[in-house]
Amino acid sequence: MNWDQIEGNWKQFKGKAKEQWGELTDDDLDVVAGKRDQLVGKVQEQYGKSKEEAEKEVDAWLENS
Repeated sequence: MNWDQIEGNWKQFKGKAKEQWGELTDDDLDVVAGKRDQLVGKVQEQYGKSKEEAEKEVDAWLENS
């Protein structure tokens, strides 16, 4: 799976992202619109993680999706 696929099918992956990061709102996920950098930023912001931690978490989510 790669980010082009996720971005193209974001409506399907939005629910999976919501399951993974329940503190992200639907509005947050609409802003993300499948863009990796946006998702990393939202995870970092909502969960108080460093950029590196958020990137690792998002990459792990991608591998398991």
